Amino acid sequence: MDTQDWKEAETYFDQVLAKNPTQAEALNAKGVALFQQGSVQEAIPIFDAAIQADSTVYKPWFNRGNAKMKLERYKEALADFNLAAALDPSQLDIFFNRGTTLLTMEAYEDAMLDFQTVVKADPENAEAHFRLAKANLGMDDPIHGLESLAQTVNLDPKNAEAYYLLGVTRMSALGQKNEGCADLQMALSLGYTQAATWINDFCQSK
Repeated sequence: MDTQDWKEAETYFDQVLAKNPTQAEALNAKGVALFQQGSVQEAIPIFDAAIQADSTVYKPWFNRGNAKMKLERYKEALADFNLAAALDPSQLDIFFNRGTTLLTMEAYEDAMLDFQTVVKADPENAEAHFRLAKANLGMDDPIHGLESLAQTVNLDPKNAEAYYLLGVTRMSALGQKNEGCADLQMALSLGYTQAATWINDFCQSK
């Protein structure tokens, strides 16, 4: 597993499960190996079995949530993440992935709370700041959105989409044309081609 040789790992878990079919840790690990090989649908019943074997640990709930999120079964994923969070609220990955699911479902306020939990505990997590910004913008809160976007590009200066959102939000919400155009130019230079439309429409000299 540590070397990401998922197929080889799966054979060892199968040997364990041949002797003890309800070994919860082996079931969960086999599910992860299947998931990592792209066999997402096949992983779900393995996580089901791990939960049935031991429902008191967060990992199979979390991993099943990840599989369901991958399959765009967002409400089911959310239910699994909720149970995982209740079992071990110290695991930031649960809040990050639940926030991502909520963001996809456009449940922006709840997503914001999850990403706030992550960045409070891990202030250097650029992607959490970025997704917090998206939640704030989804709630029509450009001020906090801009704060989170600024944190994002400070931590990850290669995040082209963050520069794009910075530029668009500065121009549309605050009327900051010069600053916004500079951000859009940065986004374009990093390969975010959607910035070109804004630059052509609003940043070119007439």
